[in-house]
Amino acid sequence: MKRRDFIKVTGLGAAGAATLAAPAIAQSMPEIKWRMPTSWPKSLDTLYGGAEMMAKMVAEATDNKFQIQTFAGGEIVPGLQVLDAVQNGTCEIGHTASYYYFGKDPTFTFGSSVPFGPNMRINQAWYMLGGGKEILNEFYKKYNVVSLLAGNTGCQMGGWFRKEVKTPQDFKGLKFRIGGFAGRVLQKLGAVPQQIAGGDIYPALEKGTIDAAEWVGPYDDEKLGFVKVAPHYYFPGWWEGGPILLAFVNQDKWNALPKYYQSILEQAGHFANNWMMAKYDQSNPQALRRLLAAGAKLHPFSPEIMQASFKAAKELHAEVSSTNADFKKVYESLTAFSNNGYQWFQVAEVGYDNFMARNSQS
Repeated sequence: MKRRDFIKVTGLGAAGAATLAAPAIAQSMPEIKWRMPTSWPKSLDTLYGGAEMMAKMVAEATDNKFQIQTFAGGEIVPGLQVLDAVQNGTCEIGHTASYYYFGKDPTFTFGSSVPFGPNMRINQAWYMLGGGKEILNEFYKKYNVVSLLAGNTGCQMGGWFRKEVKTPQDFKGLKFRIGGFAGRVLQKLGAVPQQIAGGDIYPALEKGTIDAAEWVGPYDDEKLGFVKVAPHYYFPGWWEGGPILLAFVNQDKWNALPKYYQSILEQAGHFANNWMMAKYDQSNPQALRRLLAAGAKLHPFSPEIMQASFKAAKELHAEVSSTNADFKKVYESLTAFSNNGYQWFQVAEVGYDNFMARNSQS
């Protein structure tokens, strides 16, 4: 709601509005212009669209006093260097996936999704109300940034493969584009993980530089054209059961903002988060139908692959926890919250969803 609309709704007359605006509101709304690089190509109107939506909401809520200009990956900052640009103050804010930076510290994976972590709702509940935001920002402070909730894709797909994979042995030597910490899990199965920004995946897959690639899900994958060069489409993306996307804000720039602007920025991120989840739920079903019509061959990962991957993930989590106190602290917090959440989900949510899926007419 714009400030003018708020004044109308609350019934303030011209005199009351003038009194409120001078100087209480007007003077507390300085003109600020920020730049927001993202990790996404503009063609992805869900991921990049989330950043645009966040900026739009900030502008509308401040009568354009606080403006954020968004940039696609590679325009002013490489897609996988958004955190670095915000950390060193090159840009004030960035929209990205935390797990892209797990090479700096494996703890970065939790700001997105840990392999075999919780679904979208449990992950978000942990971040918002389960202590996740506080424990993550304590960690992010070491990198001079603050995190704000800014998106979620829901459970992702398992990716596009040139050839079928039926057993864990089929991953040996497989060059697989996969984001974040999950690549280290697949290394335990013999795969060769590659971290490649979204806009560069198709040519790598087309040329055979990689054998398989995962991105998000049907709607985004269709836009990137993977079905043309790797027809085997697997599910589920066990490494991303409900990955959060974050806006990283430079710590000094955040502290310098008026409290009013901090609140607006945070709420704009929540709006973008809800919009993104709704957008994917709206768009993925139709996109999957189109991909199947275009020749995609849909496969579930076999039980053998799922169990081997789960075992490898748990081993890796334990190994990293034994040497990294930050990782251990966040992992224990998330795992306890997730286990409790799934005890509830299996009572009503899972049973209901399974029944409705079996009885779906379309």
